[in-house]
Amino acid sequence: MQHISTTPFGRRAVSHGLLASQALAAAPAAVASADKWQLFNDLRTARHHFGVTDRDLAVLNALLTFLPDRDLVDGADLIVFPSNATLSDRAHGMAESTLRRHLAALVQAGLIARHDSPNGKRYATRGPGSEVLRAFGFSLRPLLVRAPAIHSAAEDARTAALHLKLAREAVVLRLRDAVKLFLYAVETGQAAADHPLHRALCAAQGQLRRKLDTDALTSLQEIVDQLRAAVDNLLEPVVVAEEMSGNDVHFGRHCQYSKPDLQESEPCLGTGKGADVAPPALPLGLVVKACPDILPYAQGHIRSWHELITAASQVRPMMGVSPDAWAEAQRIMGAEVAAITLSAILQRVGAIQKPGAYLRNLTERAANGQFSPGPMIMALLSPANARAV
Repeated sequence: MQHISTTPFGRRAVSHGLLASQALAAAPAAVASADKWQLFNDLRTARHHFGVTDRDLAVLNALLTFLPDRDLVDGADLIVFPSNATLSDRAHGMAESTLRRHLAALVQAGLIARHDSPNGKRYATRGPGSEVLRAFGFSLRPLLVRAPAIHSAAEDARTAALHLKLAREAVVLRLRDAVKLFLYAVETGQAAADHPLHRALCAAQGQLRRKLDTDALTSLQEIVDQLRAAVDNLLEPVVVAEEMSGNDVHFGRHCQYSKPDLQESEPCLGTGKGADVAPPALPLGLVVKACPDILPYAQGHIRSWHELITAASQVRPMMGVSPDAWAEAQRIMGAEVAAITLSAILQRVGAIQKPGAYLRNLTERAANGQFSPGPMIMALLSPANARAV
């Protein structure tokens, strides 16, 4: 009867980890076979669950390369016996002292088991037909025995990573909205740049630079939601005083604020000199949300100001806006602001008899520093215009 020793060679003492790995090497396997590389990928995903590092797994990867077959098969010889020098070569030149430390960690984690020879060397005794009669080295059978647990832990790790990703995305999007709407409030004079919300938003952005777990992200999301609500309170409620008319001189679409001393329109965002015009303070996402009718002219999505400008240029002839009027609007307002303005006109084009004349008048007001598209966009987002959002 062949005897497999369970005690280590030399001065190494018997340990709980060694006995556990030996027990796993002898335990019945729940599966008859497993793809060693799929199993390794699952273990790499769930390495924290098993208490191993990426360097430990680099050594395990090297050990797996000494097994000729791709599958770990129950009943087959799953002992590999490379020398430290050979194993070091497969592990990209890892120092032997480091190699021994990672091998011990794999044994301690119950992923491999030692089968030491009488002299501590790793080798195989072969018969007349080169058949391996007995091998001394590392048994990979614990991997096969633990295959179901490794796969389950990997699935849990992937699910947790997905939840973490979704939680972080939610916080990033909410915080982005809050920051950009606060900047809009500052730009339009509805909040001071040194408002306490500014410090709170900066603090939230600082927290996002850290590596947060799901619980921390959930707590941060609650804080960001409160900040967003506070920012919304800063923005003056915009109501439509009267519907747009088509009169070439009188613009029927007026926006009023709760404070009577505020102007109907904020000062123009630019200087009125084409290329010198400042970029719009409105977030692109807010514009698209307020003006969804522009989307069909951009193949259903707008992810950049360039795409909004291109879509506005395409819809311009259909609205009866002449090339001259469009060129003048772009020169005075800037390409982005002109595209925002045209998108807002398109959203309520049914109430405007002559969009071209309307755009010309807005351009003249912009040249005098009396127009910004901000109130138009906020009005489209107001409950009174919910059907247009």
